[in-house]
Amino acid sequence: MAGTGGTFLRRFLPSIFGCLFLIYIAEYIPTASAEGQCIWYGVCSKKSESKQKNCAYNGPPKPIRDVRAMEILEKYCPDIAAEGVSCCDLDQLENFSKGVTVPLSMLARCPSCIDNFLKHLCGMTCGPRQSDYLQPNSTEPYNGNQTRILELNYHLGATYMNTTFNSCKSVQMPSTNQLALDIMCGQAAYLCNAQRWFSYMGNVNLGPVPFQINYISGDEPNNAFTPYNPPTRSCKVGLPGQPGCSCLDCEDACPAPAPSPPPPRPFSFHGADGYAVVMAIVFVIFTTLFLSGVYCCNAQENVVDGWARAAELRRGGGPETSPLHSHRSSVASENNQEMATNPPPVGWAGDQADNTEEATFFEKLGAETESKLEDFFQWWGTAMASRPWVVLFLGICFVTSLGVGVKFMIMTTNPVELWASPTSRSRLEREYFDSHFEPFYRTEMLIISSKGLPNLEYTMDDGTVWELGPVFNRTFLHDVLDLQNRIQALVGNSTSTAGETNNTRIEDICFAPLSSPFIGPVTSKQCAVQSVWGWWQNDPDRVTDDEYYLEEVISCSQNPYGCLSVWGGPVLPAVALGGFLAPGESLSKASRFHRANALIITILVNNNHDKEKLKPALEWEEAFIKFMKNYTENEMPEYMDIAYTSERSIEDELDRGSKSDVLTILVSYFIMFAYIAISLGRFTTCSRLLIDSKVTLGLGGVLIVLASVLCSMGIFGYIGVPATLIIMEVIPFLVLAVGVDNIFILVQTAQRDPRRPDETIEQHIGRTLGQVGPSMFLTSVSESVCFLLGALSDMPAVRAFALYAGAALLVDFLLQVTCFVALFALDTRRQINNRYDVFCCVSGSKVSDARETGDGALFNLFRYVYVPFLMKREVRASVMIIFFAWLCSSVAVAPHIDIGLDQELSMPQDSYQLKYFQHLNRYLNIGPPVYFVVSSDRDSLDYSDRDVQNMVCGTRFCRNDSVAMQLYSAYRNPNVSYIGQPPNAWLDDFFDWAEADNCCKKFPSNDSFCPNSNSVPPCEECNITLTGAEKRPNAVDFNRYVPYFLQDNPSSNSDGCVKAGHAAYGHAVNFKKANGTQKLVGATYYQGYHSVLKTSHDYYSALRAARSISADISETFNRNLQASGKNVTVNVFPYSIFYVFYEQYLTMWPDTLKSMGISVLSIFFVTFILMGFDLFSALVVVITITMIVVNLGGLMYWWGISLNAVSLVNLVMAVGIAVEFCSHLVHSFSVSGGSSRVARASHALYTMGSSVLSGITLTKFGGIVVLAAANSQIFQVFYFRMYLGIVVLGAAHGLIFLPVMLSYIGITRRRGRWRVGGSHTYGSLDSTPVEPQASSSGLDLTNEM
Repeated sequence: MAGTGGTFLRRFLPSIFGCLFLIYIAEYIPTASAEGQCIWYGVCSKKSESKQKNCAYNGPPKPIRDVRAMEILEKYCPDIAAEGVSCCDLDQLENFSKGVTVPLSMLARCPSCIDNFLKHLCGMTCGPRQSDYLQPNSTEPYNGNQTRILELNYHLGATYMNTTFNSCKSVQMPSTNQLALDIMCGQAAYLCNAQRWFSYMGNVNLGPVPFQINYISGDEPNNAFTPYNPPTRSCKVGLPGQPGCSCLDCEDACPAPAPSPPPPRPFSFHGADGYAVVMAIVFVIFTTLFLSGVYCCNAQENVVDGWARAAELRRGGGPETSPLHSHRSSVASENNQEMATNPPPVGWAGDQADNTEEATFFEKLGAETESKLEDFFQWWGTAMASRPWVVLFLGICFVTSLGVGVKFMIMTTNPVELWASPTSRSRLEREYFDSHFEPFYRTEMLIISSKGLPNLEYTMDDGTVWELGPVFNRTFLHDVLDLQNRIQALVGNSTSTAGETNNTRIEDICFAPLSSPFIGPVTSKQCAVQSVWGWWQNDPDRVTDDEYYLEEVISCSQNPYGCLSVWGGPVLPAVALGGFLAPGESLSKASRFHRANALIITILVNNNHDKEKLKPALEWEEAFIKFMKNYTENEMPEYMDIAYTSERSIEDELDRGSKSDVLTILVSYFIMFAYIAISLGRFTTCSRLLIDSKVTLGLGGVLIVLASVLCSMGIFGYIGVPATLIIMEVIPFLVLAVGVDNIFILVQTAQRDPRRPDETIEQHIGRTLGQVGPSMFLTSVSESVCFLLGALSDMPAVRAFALYAGAALLVDFLLQVTCFVALFALDTRRQINNRYDVFCCVSGSKVSDARETGDGALFNLFRYVYVPFLMKREVRASVMIIFFAWLCSSVAVAPHIDIGLDQELSMPQDSYQLKYFQHLNRYLNIGPPVYFVVSSDRDSLDYSDRDVQNMVCGTRFCRNDSVAMQLYSAYRNPNVSYIGQPPNAWLDDFFDWAEADNCCKKFPSNDSFCPNSNSVPPCEECNITLTGAEKRPNAVDFNRYVPYFLQDNPSSNSDGCVKAGHAAYGHAVNFKKANGTQKLVGATYYQGYHSVLKTSHDYYSALRAARSISADISETFNRNLQASGKNVTVNVFPYSIFYVFYEQYLTMWPDTLKSMGISVLSIFFVTFILMGFDLFSALVVVITITMIVVNLGGLMYWWGISLNAVSLVNLVMAVGIAVEFCSHLVHSFSVSGGSSRVARASHALYTMGSSVLSGITLTKFGGIVVLAAANSQIFQVFYFRMYLGIVVLGAAHGLIFLPVMLSYIGITRRRGRWRVGGSHTYGSLDSTPVEPQASSSGLDLTNEM
């Protein structure tokens, strides 16, 4: 875990500086006459003393005769060694060497910084002219004849101090994602300056620092003292023969960052929205041209073709009047009079040749297709109605055989498997990461805020008044600690297959970065818990009434590495505190953490790629959720508010939410079922109410709809296609919409065209199905093909929905033309035999009591009121203008639809997870971790190769375009990269670890790894061979000791190893085996943090930026490898736990347009073919459906519905349902009689429109309204709002706009006008003379415009 490399620093940090200042002792205060003398020599302390002091000495420097002393001086102080004399002996130098080990390891990445830093220590410890700049202030006797110094003034040049500080201020500690000065300055590095840094190093209160060192800054002589001002160099200037420090460790070495690209400018025109301006212009042009055509042009009568009119007049006929005629051997007029059917065989061809053009091939083909379909469905309906019980029995067998497959159905509730394709980039990268490095930790989190508590004030010793957030109230903190302790004591219980009870405790599952097999099993204290109580070691006695703990809050929030937790790592303030950022403020080290108004407790739990191994974690999480639910409901103090979550919470709540809305869905379906059952009947008298009702038939139709859904689920249960909750919730709604429409059309057509005197029941039903069957077939096949092609989507939820919906619609159509026709025949017999509905064994009134049912109130309302009004010239013109304005406005706003899904909407309103999402958005002030994974083909990248190392690392000698350098450059521009903390580099820390003398150790008996802190049995140093100017391990040692580095924990000893990599990089390297046993570095990752992400836009923008960075790195890496002659291909990709959910939004618009395009095109081709290759009708259907979908997009914008996978499913469904509103009417228009477009549009509208309104529109409307009361917000927003929009928009376009458009541009030729027989073409079967009739609606049927 990044941020844990400062392990145990709090305990040994004081000793760092104690060792540094062992040498600050002098014997007496020198005078001007004593210039150029020593002030100390030798050590005046016992070995057992922790504060070693030097002996005062007033004399000249002494020659360096000891070989070991000379070695130390040459290593650290070569300038003094060159003079041959010094003011220190071997004991002082041994203490000096021991004391500088840790600080030098922290600063090792920048040798220029180290060189500058050591000079003042060397000058103070051994400089031969100490008396020029050192002034002992206080001494004390030692052993009776010696004196040692207790306080010292150090006159140090300001130039030296500032240059040294500037050269060291940017040095990184990658394992902690911190700067070295964050630890070495006693406060956050951003608050540090030269004087504060040196003063902190001389602070006597700093643990074992033996006495106070007062650094007096200045370049001019002061009281006869000349400040020590040794030469320094900038960090970008290297030591002789070496490069300067890298950009990561030296800000001066960084090139100026590239200017941020300007944000994308929205499409605008002189400050106005560009889309709105363009669509306004289009609207004005269209309206002008349209009105000019309507009112300024002389309208001619666009009647049916002249040849047909002439033929009809020769036959004494008037306008074509037969609605939905079947071209059969007999038809009925509107007065239900049987007519002669065969056309006169003589003279027809001659009339045609004289009066009209020859029919085209497609017109003939279309007529033949229509006739064949009508013939087939009439035969089919007659056959099904003739043997209803056999048909029903076979239907039940069919449904049962397919329905059994439901028991094999797999239900998917995992959000990852719902919304991310298994072949999508994010899923593949997630799988790669999980399989190579183990999945990201499971997270259990509490966000604890205060209610009604005031802010706190604390006055520092220097008089500074600090205002702290209310969550630092002492009582509040103690309650939080009590809650934390109770959570850590929870036990998860489960029963094994053998009946044994298994107890799971936190230490069994938690992430413990500093655990090791060398120190025993994991304890709960080793669990990585991010909580502010870690600053006080979970000790309640350290938070008392004296309020000193508030000062610790301030200091620990500025420098968490000075307040390490009980588990050994830091508690990062950005993780443990919340609500401290002002609106719009970015997280930085200077953030006001102390103003927090929320405490955040985060418990990390180990995850596992093997789901079977997650059972203990799931059990503990279940106990955690149960405990927290009880605590928040019954025990939570009134001044506290808590939101909580666990890793399993989202999946649990999604499952619960779907179950909680079952009642709402059932009520919705019940309302629709009741409406269907009641509305199908036609009632004449009260005595026949129970006879003429169609409750049984309606319920049978509903059961057929449910059976089709069951069959669809069974089919894919057999195949193994997983189902989703969306399928269970949406598909019955969809199939019901389509099925009910067909039921109403079939039944009401039969009711309006009653049985003829010489017809049997079976023939009547067959004739009815022959009329409407082609239309039902057209809509069902169009919708099925539309959805089945929608399965091409990569999104699993959309794909599964499309497959299940397409199959359900096909099965529904098959059951309707078989089982429902059989039920219809049985119900018709019941009605003719005057038996009660439902109670079919009971007879009612006699046949003589029955009356003609008539056309029905809704049909008459359409025919005599609505249609005449709509077909007025002014009304039609207004409709066209209004709908085009509607379309233009929707096109203008559609590009502005928000993309994404607010997490809160996915949860039930009573969910604790909903509260957590709200608190997360309000209080969390840090972004999620991001990993940049470096992989290669077959893991063939050789990290032991020096050239490859330089392409990856970020320290000296590394390339300026290395992986680490490019990631750091991206971090410097967070507004573009969305990277809030620089990714850490394990390779850099490994180099420092390998170079340190006291880090790598091994057991002498078998050369296996030994912890650097291990003392029993004793271990020996590895003696790693360092080669080249870089001083890096050779290839053999590199491959051998990288595993040691990743097992080694940072040491707690004052001279220990702070660069050990287990805590920070334990999972960062995946090893491959070579030669059977040797481990070689394979895939690796570099971990950083995203900046604060709040909205869906932030999340998918961060993903897009991370992928852009990775692509640049991959390109550069591969180019450099190729230039080096290495035949290796590298792929760098980013991974964060949220990527798999937000990847869909990167391509949401292209995916939406693709899905819509496939759906609409499929409907176009199916309509074109099944309507007899009628291009015009297919175009009209597609235009209307497109308008419905575009206007639904406009509704989404105005009603705040975002574009995401859920709304995409609904848009695909909208295309399918829109077919029901359009295709029936267009088909009816194409076969309707009438002398003009207006007449035919009117006939189609009142004939078919009333069925569409009473069928799909009113049925759906009643069911949709109930969804507004759903517990789930996703139902309220994406189902209630969008379903309501689909039905209202579909009805408006199908019943208002479409007939008006047909009245203007509809084809003038009537479908089925030609029948092809042999070599002759002969005309309409409606050839018997019909007396011309005035329009019953009072319309001027020849007035087109």
